[in-house]
Amino acid sequence: MCGIAGWLDKNKDFNTMHGVLREMSECIRHRGPDEHGEYIRRKAALLHRRLSVIDPENGQQPMSTMYEGEKYTIIYNGELYNTDELRAELKDAGFGFGTHSDTEVLLKAYCYYKEKCAEKLNGIFAFAVYEENADRLFLCRDRVGVKPLFYHQYNGGLIFSSEIKAILKSGMLKPTVTQEGLYELFFLGPARTAGNGIFKGINELLPGEYAVYEDGRISKTRYYRLTAHPHTDTEEQTIERMRFLLTDSIERQLVTDVPMCFFLSGGLDSSIICQTAANFRKRNNQPSIDTYSVEYADNKRYFTKSLFQPNADYEYIHLMVESTGAHHREVIVDNEELMYALYPSVKARDLPGYVDIDSSLLLFCREIKKDFTVALSGECADELYGGYPWYHNHDILFEDCFPWSRQQNIRRQVLKSGVLPKGEEYVRQRYLDTINSADKLPDDSRVDSRMREMFALNYYWFMQCLLERKDRCSMYSGLEVRVPFCDYRLIDYAYNMPWELKAYGGREKGIIRKAFEDILPRDICYRKKSPYPKTHNPVYMRLCCDKVREILSDKKRRINALISYDGITDIMDDPESISSPWYGQLMRAPQIMAYIIEIDYWLESYNVDMEL
Repeated sequence: MCGIAGWLDKNKDFNTMHGVLREMSECIRHRGPDEHGEYIRRKAALLHRRLSVIDPENGQQPMSTMYEGEKYTIIYNGELYNTDELRAELKDAGFGFGTHSDTEVLLKAYCYYKEKCAEKLNGIFAFAVYEENADRLFLCRDRVGVKPLFYHQYNGGLIFSSEIKAILKSGMLKPTVTQEGLYELFFLGPARTAGNGIFKGINELLPGEYAVYEDGRISKTRYYRLTAHPHTDTEEQTIERMRFLLTDSIERQLVTDVPMCFFLSGGLDSSIICQTAANFRKRNNQPSIDTYSVEYADNKRYFTKSLFQPNADYEYIHLMVESTGAHHREVIVDNEELMYALYPSVKARDLPGYVDIDSSLLLFCREIKKDFTVALSGECADELYGGYPWYHNHDILFEDCFPWSRQQNIRRQVLKSGVLPKGEEYVRQRYLDTINSADKLPDDSRVDSRMREMFALNYYWFMQCLLERKDRCSMYSGLEVRVPFCDYRLIDYAYNMPWELKAYGGREKGIIRKAFEDILPRDICYRKKSPYPKTHNPVYMRLCCDKVREILSDKKRRINALISYDGITDIMDDPESISSPWYGQLMRAPQIMAYIIEIDYWLESYNVDMEL
C-alpha cells in the first residue's frame, strides 16, 4: 500500500511550490516509508509515498506512459488481485509490459478502457491518473471503500489525498467544523456519513465511485452499488459457491514479494483465513504461516462474559495454532499505553475514532511491522453474513433505527442543554436515506426485505467504520492489511443470498461455518461469535476519567462549549448506568470517556474552528 496526494490549479505554478508540496508528501510518509516520488508541472502536482510490496525494483511511482499521443501518469494506493488476468487481456490488445507490478497493469488498463477500467478491477485501491495534454484528472476508489480518497474542491482547483492531513497542509482551507460535522461526531460517531469528511470543505469519494476533474469542474459516477438479483443456486450449490469464492479470494491475496503474516483471534473468520493459507502453503511446499493475536494486560483476571462477548479468545487461539502449524506471537497491550495511544490514533484518522479499539490496533500493528510488511485479517464477515446479534434478535432487527446505536439519550446526556438541537433528526434522516436506497426484489419476503436494509446499513456504515480503522491504524506504521472477505464477488453473493441459507442451521454466519467445517476444528467452526477484544481492566476507566476531569476543569478548551459537566460526571460516578453501548458492542462508559478525550484532542491539536 501507499499514500497519494495531488493538486491541480491552472492559476498556480507548482514548479515554484516545492516547500508546501514537500510538507504534503512528508505528512503521509508513514503510509509509504520505502520511497517517495513526484510529478510536478506548472498546473499539476502528483505526490506518491511507496510501501514496496509487489516488484520492489520496478514499481516506482508516479509512473507514466504514452498512448495514442497522450501522456498518462498514475499514482496508486492499493493491490489488484486480478492482475494476471488483466495483464493477459491487455497483451491481447497489443500492450507490452516492462515490469510485473500491478501499477503498470492499472495504468495501461486506464489508457485502454478509460473510466470503464474501474469495472474490471478486483482489489483494494484508490488511484489518480493525469492526462497531461488534456489537463484531465481521473480519480477512482475501490468498490468496497477499503482504501480512502479525500478531496477539496475550490474555485479553480482540486486537492486530493489518501488522508485529510495532506489537504490541510496545502494551506488552502482553515480547519473548520460546522454544525453538520458536529452532528456527525456526537450523534453518529465514530461512524460518519459516506463521503462526509467532517471538516468543512473536505469530502471523500464514495465506495465504488470515480470522478473526472476537467475545466475546473468535477463529475462523479457510481460504478458499483449493492444490486438485488434472484438467488438461483440450490443449498448444495450455495455451500460450494461460498467455499470457492472465499478460498479464491484468500489465495489471490497471498501474493507478495515481502514478508506476510496473519491476524488470528481464534474466531471463525480469521481461523478460516489462516487455515486456508496454511493449507495452500503446505500444498505448495512453502513455509508455515506466521500469526499474531492481541491481548491486554491482566485481561484474564478481569474478563467477564456478556451477550456480546461470551468467551475469551485465548481459549481458542491455541487450537488454531496447532491446526495450522503456525508460528504464533501474542502482543500484550498495557492499559496506560492504550490510553495514551488515543492521541496518535486521532492523528492516524485525522478525526476522533473508535477509541481504544483504534488505539489497540495501532499498537498491535506497530509491533507486527517490526517483522512484517503485509498481513491478512478477517474484517467484514459479520456485516456481510449476519454475524451480529441485531441480525438475529427480531426485536432489534425490526426496530426502526441504527441497530448499533439504538438510543440517543446517552449521546444527548454528554451535551449541554440546547447544543446541537437537531441531532436526533439528523440521525433519523441518515438512517432513512440508507434503508430507502436498499435495492430489493418485488417478491422479497418481509424478513428478506428487512435483511437487505440491514445489509445496507451494515455495509455503508458499520463496515466502513471498521475499514477506516483498519486502514489508518495499520498504515500509520506502514503495515498493509488485506481483507479477503471484502472481495466484491462475496459481497454480491451475500446480498442476494436468502436469509435461511445465510443463517444456515440457525447460526450467525451459518453458511460460512457449513462451507468450511471440513477444514476447521469443530470447536472453532461452531464457536459463538465474539467481537474484537477490549480491555476489561478497571485501571483503563480510571485513567480515562482522570483525563476527562482535566479537560472539564479547563474552561478554555473548545469542547467545553459543547459538553455537559454534570452529564459526564454522572457517567463517571455510575458507569453501570449505561444501559446500551454508545456505538457497536463495545463502547460503554470507559470508551465514552475515551471518545471525549479524542474529540478534545482533535479540536485542540488541529486548531479547529467551530461554526455553531
